[in-house]
Amino acid sequence: MATEQTPVTAWQRPTVFYNHTVKWIVYILTTLFVLWSLVSLLAGVSPQRIVDGMGFGASLVNSMVPPETEATAVNRVVDLVLESIAMAMIATVTGILISIPVAFGAAGNLMPRSVYALNRGIISVSRAVDGLIVAIIAVKAVGIGPLAGIIAISFKTVGFFSKLLAEDIEDVDMGAMEAIEATGASKLQSVLYGIVPQVVPRFIGLTVYRWDINLRASAIVGIVGAGGIGTLLLQAFSRYEYNYVATILLAIILVVLAGELFSAYVRKRVQ
Repeated sequence: MATEQTPVTAWQRPTVFYNHTVKWIVYILTTLFVLWSLVSLLAGVSPQRIVDGMGFGASLVNSMVPPETEATAVNRVVDLVLESIAMAMIATVTGILISIPVAFGAAGNLMPRSVYALNRGIISVSRAVDGLIVAIIAVKAVGIGPLAGIIAISFKTVGFFSKLLAEDIEDVDMGAMEAIEATGASKLQSVLYGIVPQVVPRFIGLTVYRWDINLRASAIVGIVGAGGIGTLLLQAFSRYEYNYVATILLAIILVVLAGELFSAYVRKRVQ
């Protein structure tokens, strides 16, 4: 007796748009918006202005050569580079300590809707406000210095770290937690032994990655007086000490490059 076989169809990736008409409408509107943005923002820019700007830029770079190598100046750069590294480290630790309960609270598979909504709101606020704006507010609140920078960088760390960690928690295998609960363990014990071990590798990778980001941010927030090497860079620019600017920029590049290499090494080892 012949049996009717069901035809086998190949799996296809689901499309973002439900039909081609909507897709092309979105493409056309996006293209028109980009063209309108270019025309409106660059309306006052002439070719001569671009040529003049390139000349001024070349002159600025030429004035940075050679970099300042006087011992007192170099020592000052080293001191503030170390301050930036310390700021990044403290801000990373502080931000992560705050992020851990926020991330678990923002995991929809663990928390009730009210707790989930509250913590997702915290994450959204932290991600919505730019770090420089937070640094300006912190400088007004606690004064010029590294404390303001630590507050600003910690604030941004919470939004970044909590969001990614919460998504990882939501993606874990809940079977391990359910099996532990079946033995009579409490909810806290089930989370500690069923969820935490699954997210630890990702947690370590995110920690190192965020420290790498914070290392660069510690140089930027100094521009508004929030401590670190950025403050010295702004002072050098304001005094037209371009040789000193070159020394500071080289120090920032070397530190960020070293941090990137270290971050990549640790993430590779964890994976």
